[in-house]
Amino acid sequence: MKASSPKIQRRHLSGVFLLNKPLGISSNAALQRVRWLYRAQKAGHTGALDPLASGLLPVCLGEATKFSHYLLDSVKRYQTIVFLGHSTTTGDVEGEVLLGKAVPELSEALIQETLTQFVGDIQQVPPMYSALKKEGRPLYELARKGIEIEREARPITILAIELLSFTENSITLDITCSKGTYIRVLGEDIAKALGTYGHLTYLHRIKTGHFDLIPSYTIEYLESLSEAERDALLLPAYAPVQHFPQVQVPEGRAEYFSRGMESNIEHEAAEQVLVFDGEKCLGLAEITDRKRLVPKRVLNL
Repeated sequence: MKASSPKIQRRHLSGVFLLNKPLGISSNAALQRVRWLYRAQKAGHTGALDPLASGLLPVCLGEATKFSHYLLDSVKRYQTIVFLGHSTTTGDVEGEVLLGKAVPELSEALIQETLTQFVGDIQQVPPMYSALKKEGRPLYELARKGIEIEREARPITILAIELLSFTENSITLDITCSKGTYIRVLGEDIAKALGTYGHLTYLHRIKTGHFDLIPSYTIEYLESLSEAERDALLLPAYAPVQHFPQVQVPEGRAEYFSRGMESNIEHEAAEQVLVFDGEKCLGLAEITDRKRLVPKRVLNL
C-alpha cells in the first residue's frame, strides 16, 4: 500500500507578496504555488494575468484577502508589443491567424497622432476570449466552439499611452489604464486605426495600484529561500489600502473594535480610515458625521 504524503501544516499567515508571474502558467496556478510555499491557510490574487502575460501579480495571504478587491479595482500599467499585419482569433500569439493587411509606412508622428485617439474615457468591446459570462458560461468556452455573440461596449479609461519604440511592423507601448481594460483589444483597435490589423506578442504588467513590480520576486526566488526569509518579504496585510488615512482607536476600545462594535471618536467624518492600536492595524472603518467609529473590515491578526 502506497504511503500517503504528509499533510501540509497550514499557517495563519497574513501579508502581501508582489509576485513577478512568469509566462506559461495561469494566475491561479501561480497563486497556488505561492500559497503552498508560504503554507498559508488562505490566499487570493488581485487581477488575473493570462498565461501569455507576465509581471506583477500581488498575492494576498490570510487577512490581506479582505482588502484584495481594492487592488482589483485599481489602475494598472503594462508594457506591450503590438505586431502589425494580421489579426488572430485570441488577439495574441496563442490564436490562429485570421485576417491580414499590409502595414502602412510608419513614422513617430503617425503613431503618436493615432495613440492620442485612445487616451481618455473610451468605449471598448470585450473579446470573446475572456472570462466574462453569458448565461453562466464564460465567453471563452463559446469562442472555443466557434460561437461568437454580440457584446456590449463598456466604458474604460486610458490614462496614458507612451510609445517606447517601433519597427516597420511592430510598436512597443507603455499603457496606464483603468480596471476592465483588455490590452489585447486595445492593441487590435490601435492597429486598425493605423490602417492594418494587429495582435499582441508581449504583455508585461509593471504596476498595480501603488505597487511596482520587483523583477527578482519570482517563484524560483521564493523557492530558494528559507521560510523565515520568505516571511520577511511580505508586506503588511493592510498594504493594499496603506494610502488610506490612519487613526488610533480610542483608548480602551481596541477589543470592542475587533468585535465589530462602534465607538465614539474625536475625529472629522471620513468614508474609509485604517484603525490602529499603537502599531497594530485593527482594520478598516468609517467615521460618521456623528463622530462614530464604525468597523467595516476587522483584521484577525
